Amino acid sequence: MVALIAGPTASGKTALALHLAKTGNFVVINADSAQVYSDLPILSAQPTVEEQSSVPHHLFGYLDGVTPCSAARWATDAKKVIAHAHAAGMTPILVGGSGLYIRTLLDGIAPIPEVAPELRTHIRALPITEAYAALQHHDPQVAATLAPTDISRITRALEVVQSTGRSISEWRKAKTGGISDAITLRPLLLLPPRDWLYKRCDVRFEMMMARGAVAEVEALLMRDLPQDAPVMRAIGVPEISAYLKGTLPRNEAITLGQIATRQYAKRQFTWFRNQAPPAWPRIESEINDSNIDDFEILFQ
Repeated sequence: MVALIAGPTASGKTALALHLAKTGNFVVINADSAQVYSDLPILSAQPTVEEQSSVPHHLFGYLDGVTPCSAARWATDAKKVIAHAHAAGMTPILVGGSGLYIRTLLDGIAPIPEVAPELRTHIRALPITEAYAALQHHDPQVAATLAPTDISRITRALEVVQSTGRSISEWRKAKTGGISDAITLRPLLLLPPRDWLYKRCDVRFEMMMARGAVAEVEALLMRDLPQDAPVMRAIGVPEISAYLKGTLPRNEAITLGQIATRQYAKRQFTWFRNQAPPAWPRIESEINDSNIDDFEILFQ
């Protein structure tokens, strides 16, 4: 069996996973794209050192912030941890809010050939309007599904069609490497009331600022990493960076960080509500100390 607790940020996934893990022979596996990086344990809301020492945790903070981590890379790493857990007689609990990571692990990934570095560099240097126009010419059906400002998906679709001569949508019809057929999945989606969720996002960001997030970003800036490094794009980093550089007062940095967190939570909420399989159980109530015991039965 593989348990899965998924949902937007601040929905209570970590608390539920820790509570469940203490009831049996479980191991917790991170399924959140921000929490793979070691540079921002506080700002990315990773379980604390004490929490991680209470039950086995894996794939939290295991990559340097300059290292790109694709869904395929994470899925490969997660498969190894799951296999080791099963070999040891333990039950893995996947915990996270990165829908693409979870979908790649379960369903597999399209076997798209590597794109030549020269072509990739050329396409990614194009202004977004030119890249979108080129995609409309080479792959109009995919272009019609994307927002004209969605630069990452536009450039990816364009480099695939120009490199292979086939639409990225065609490649995605033949996914390989998924584990869904080889495991018994016990999923649970946390989709609590949005007002409660957004309030949690606001409170948590203030707590992060008070508990060391500023020092984390300060240390990050001292590394002088490229602005397109994955960790530099993490929620809260631009706002706290502006505060440290003196271009934003602290209260404005907090407000903008809270807004960015709520927007991220909204995108995750929408993705899981619309993209997750309808058969996956959904918890639409708040999770707190008074009702957390009620969810144990879902994983037994």
